Amino acid sequence: MKANKQTPFHKLYSKGKPRVVYYKRDFGDYFLMIVMTGLLIVVSYGLRNVLSLLGVVLCCVMVTTFAVRHGIDLALPALARRPQGIIYALTYKVQNLKPTYFIALGVLLLENLLIAATPSLPHHVGLMRRLALDLFYIHIISVTVFRTAILVDHLAKKQLVREVLMQTPWRRVVKQKTNITVEIIHAYSTGLLTHIITLAPWYLVIKYSRFSLVFLPITALISIAIHLKWAKVFNAWFYRDHWLGHNAEFDFLFLHGPHHDAIPSGMIAVAENGFLEGFIRFTLGAPIALYSPLISFLLFMIEIPVDIRGHQYIPGVFPRLPRTFMERFQHSTHHYGPLEPYSIASKSDGTNTSKDFNRTVECWIPEEVKNSIELDEKLTGFKWDNPTYRTILRLWDKYQV
Repeated sequence: MKANKQTPFHKLYSKGKPRVVYYKRDFGDYFLMIVMTGLLIVVSYGLRNVLSLLGVVLCCVMVTTFAVRHGIDLALPALARRPQGIIYALTYKVQNLKPTYFIALGVLLLENLLIAATPSLPHHVGLMRRLALDLFYIHIISVTVFRTAILVDHLAKKQLVREVLMQTPWRRVVKQKTNITVEIIHAYSTGLLTHIITLAPWYLVIKYSRFSLVFLPITALISIAIHLKWAKVFNAWFYRDHWLGHNAEFDFLFLHGPHHDAIPSGMIAVAENGFLEGFIRFTLGAPIALYSPLISFLLFMIEIPVDIRGHQYIPGVFPRLPRTFMERFQHSTHHYGPLEPYSIASKSDGTNTSKDFNRTVECWIPEEVKNSIELDEKLTGFKWDNPTYRTILRLWDKYQV
């Protein structure tokens, strides 16, 4: 299916070729990307922070596994041949910003100005920063425990993992002689490194901003209101950003590529992004890191585990997704076959009568998200009933018992 190049969703300043995998000729760009990732982590968290040490170790792991999995070709990096890709990528990000981002940024700046202007009020800035940092580390640790539990189950069932993937387009990677343990460790390392750098913007906001205990009730309510507005435009923002991640050369090599380099397991996921992409998205795109720390914490605690579960496309392995979920979401199609769909790829079944918790949550989700697949259908002619989708459901029927 060909995208309609006349729409703002598919605008490029240079010729692009759709990408979904790395090749050994990409080693130079991948190495530069990993160096940038490591430096950004150290600058964000500081040399003595355990997350910096872990991040650097994981960067070394990623370079090593790239060499093992793809090989090394010391060709001239695409970045050296077409450095304008950086300018294009930043331009795309700025053009795709939504008003909610600027509102959230304005509220954050206003709170800091009001704190400075009212020193006599009991803002307890130090206490608020300590609490925010505690929430940050509670999130990192709890999600890492969840991700590690997924790792343990994948390693325990590694032959099942191989068997499933050999029945999908991933058989080009996971061959009979491939060390499936390396693939699983690579997926886990991908998710862990992505998590560390994706949360760096939130850490920087906590570290360099001031939050008031006095203003907490109002800033929390405002943050919720902004996020409800953000939810209505999120799918359109995500479609454009995601499409670029596969169709603009720099965006794939340096931003989105790592997300598709690992096997389609929940271990890889954070917020549907690669390493540097995560940092940029939450610095210049999604406003969540700019909210009141309490609301940021609650949203990250909900959305990142949901994204992890929502990327578990190997049936029979923890966390087990029900078939009903697979019937209503087709992001798995994107990881298992064609590039489309680029949106969140959800389709509502039109009912909200169940007492199930998911139905209750869905009542708060805007139509733009519940039926996000409509954007793909409009822009690319995506068909819900497609061969990849049917194959995935057959795998669920076979292994999710």
